[in-house]
Amino acid sequence: MAKSGLSSMSLIPAVFNSALRPAWVFVRDRAGYLLFERRQGISTGGRVDLEELGLADRDRLYYKPSHWLTLRRVLRQRDVRKDDVFIDFGSGKGRVVLEAAARYPFKRVIGVELSEELNAVARRNLEKLSGRLICPDVQLVTSDALEYQVPDDVTIAYFYNPFTGATFASVMDRLVRSLDRNPRRVRIVYGNPVEHDTIMATGRARLVKKARGLRPTRDWSRSNATYVYDLLPLAETSGISTSAGGSSADCSCHRGIQSS
Repeated sequence: MAKSGLSSMSLIPAVFNSALRPAWVFVRDRAGYLLFERRQGISTGGRVDLEELGLADRDRLYYKPSHWLTLRRVLRQRDVRKDDVFIDFGSGKGRVVLEAAARYPFKRVIGVELSEELNAVARRNLEKLSGRLICPDVQLVTSDALEYQVPDDVTIAYFYNPFTGATFASVMDRLVRSLDRNPRRVRIVYGNPVEHDTIMATGRARLVKKARGLRPTRDWSRSNATYVYDLLPLAETSGISTSAGGSSADCSCHRGIQSS
């Protein structure tokens, strides 16, 4: 009898994933469109396989936007100063760039996107919201992250699992070198943080906040987590562990199976 009960319990996640999860995703995405996009005449949703654009490789497979509430859940308006500069790596159609510029008093907001096709959509979205931005200085850059020189005044770097592996490690190295050129406080906001260990391995990061995704099951919520880190100047790294503060095991997805 006990064995039968355990077997029944093990079927619940499978039933949810096959039947209820797609319905949940549809309702959530539809609600986001109605609340945030339709009335403003913008379009930032949908999945785009980078293979269709001739840009896929093993470290990056497709575009899928962050959820509309992700940034505001981990970054309060009062925690942003007028000299803060925000950058979104893998900015796609511009959802997070638009939210950052419309909601926070940044000095400048930057989106770095590999695909010019996606960046063109982001520019059209930006034009429609240009009169409603708190931060009017928005730059949409078409560039491979591996070739992009991180500005030395960037203070908040945003990632929604846009790439992994050697690409992510290279971008982290560029952030650290920028911090060394101009010591300052840099925060990293990382959705679906599968490369958590890579960040901690720099010896320069401290995990300061975890926010689980708003999802119906525990495992699904964990795979949609957002972590916030302080990236510290070298002079302030005494006692920092290269493995403290969490694990990439907290995230059950990878770039090939992006969270929903």
